[in-house]
Amino acid sequence: MTENFFQAFIILLLVTDPFGNVPLFASALSNVPPARRGKVIFRECAIAFLLLLVFMFFGRHFLNALQLTDIALRIGGGVILFLIALRMVFPQPGGVFGDGGEAGEPFIVPLAVPALAGPSALVTVLLFSSTSTVETMLHVGVLLAVAVIWLVVLLSAERMQRVLGTRVMTAFERLMGLILTAMAVEMLLAGIRAYVKSL
Repeated sequence: MTENFFQAFIILLLVTDPFGNVPLFASALSNVPPARRGKVIFRECAIAFLLLLVFMFFGRHFLNALQLTDIALRIGGGVILFLIALRMVFPQPGGVFGDGGEAGEPFIVPLAVPALAGPSALVTVLLFSSTSTVETMLHVGVLLAVAVIWLVVLLSAERMQRVLGTRVMTAFERLMGLILTAMAVEMLLAGIRAYVKSL
């Protein structure tokens, strides 16, 4: 159980990528008064957490309504994760999620969605959804632990950028992208293996 918790924690942390989102949050909050920034970060993290929690609990019903199988979701999730990971390893002008630089105080977009609760994160928690109460509680604990990491990292985003510098943050994001690439390929292969067995 500890191994499952750790594996799920690492996958969700890499997918939501709070360290890679530091520049995005710093940029999006640049026009927000310093006294408000902490409240905005807390609000956006809470919205992302609740959205992922809803997907985790109602994921199965969502899949059944769309007549999607676990295999299709696993392969699709692997492809999405792979594309996100490629953008982390090879940065593009708009960033991983595109340009989100809007004037004023951001609300939901682009910080809660898609920065934290993006397509890859939603697919990941859909994969977490389970009929077992023990597994469900385990995954809720994983999501809660990851949300705490979001808060800690993002509340200290400006300080981290000043201390570590842009180059170190970029190098760290590329390392996370490399790890996520390997995990995406593993998810894709697992989906293909499951599909071959089902034939």
